[in-house]
Amino acid sequence: MHKVKIHTLFEYLLETTEAEPEAFIGFSLAQPPQLKDYLADLDPELSLDWNGQDFRGLPALRQNVLDRSALDLPLESVLITAGAAEANYLSLRQLVGPGDKIVTETPGWPQVRVMAEAIGAELIEVPRQEEEGWSLPLDALEEAAEGAKLIFLTNPNNPTGRLIPEAELREIAEIARRADAWLLVDEVYAGLEWAGPRPPSIAGIYEKGITTGSVSKALGLQGLRTGWMICQDQGAIQDAFILRENASEIMNILGEVIAEIAMREDRYAAKLNDARSQAISTLEQLDRFVEAEPRLSWQKPEAGLIGLARVDGIDGDSFARRLLSEQRTFLLPGSSYGQPDHIRIGVGGGAAAKLDLGLERMSALLKTLP
Repeated sequence: MHKVKIHTLFEYLLETTEAEPEAFIGFSLAQPPQLKDYLADLDPELSLDWNGQDFRGLPALRQNVLDRSALDLPLESVLITAGAAEANYLSLRQLVGPGDKIVTETPGWPQVRVMAEAIGAELIEVPRQEEEGWSLPLDALEEAAEGAKLIFLTNPNNPTGRLIPEAELREIAEIARRADAWLLVDEVYAGLEWAGPRPPSIAGIYEKGITTGSVSKALGLQGLRTGWMICQDQGAIQDAFILRENASEIMNILGEVIAEIAMREDRYAAKLNDARSQAISTLEQLDRFVEAEPRLSWQKPEAGLIGLARVDGIDGDSFARRLLSEQRTFLLPGSSYGQPDHIRIGVGGGAAAKLDLGLERMSALLKTLP
């Protein structure tokens, strides 16, 4: 086992935290609500102690997670975690050991790489091809999956926004089943699909499927640090629960209570409709911007709030840093995902992101490139 090292995405965020940008191109979550939006549903006599609560998470919240995911599974299939990142961490740390093989996609969420290195596992990356719309090549995935302990994917893909539809997801489940591998699918952007219906969660398709998600992205509740892990295998849930007991131990009661309120059917549907309406409009604006800029090109995202755009003539890292230092406008370089010729742009954040101002400044900088 080795020390968990920082991944390039988080490293860039740390480096730029004090830059105080005035505009953001690439906010990765919906416009956050405010505490006052939940006060009417909060009990002022609520105890902030955890005594008497279920250590796996509030039962009502776990039921909401299952209902919103359209899963007919028992409550024992759900463990509440400190965001999807902790759910991924708990799964990887408990299911994979030194020398085991992990298969993942590239570009993809970089957490799996740093965890594989820390565990001492072998990481095999299956490239998504930009010229093929960032689709996941299932033949390459099946070849790589032989002998794998775990397959780690995101759906929709983070950061390209490519969606794995139900038919392909079921094929992937069969690939994992033939390899007798765990199949973890991170669904943090589920509910924000533009090119088709929401695919089913892998936890309902495959007996060794693990679904992770959170209230961070579509609901804009990143600050609650409330997510989940769903799996039919009670051993996997128990192992994750034991590790969480030795890390964050138990969740914060107020965060779970607010998350439970936010995921009630009527509230969830209303917030999701608002987020979708705002994001679709902004996505069309961003698509027109990319089409009009000769130095930019992209595969328009099929889901989620972010996508990768190729920058012609300059590496994405240099461009992002210049945009921040010269124009006080933030976006994430594609190098954070192993794509140095790209930048991550997106449609989240609402009015606070000042996307119009950011795009104006980015266009001005693009015109100065040699």
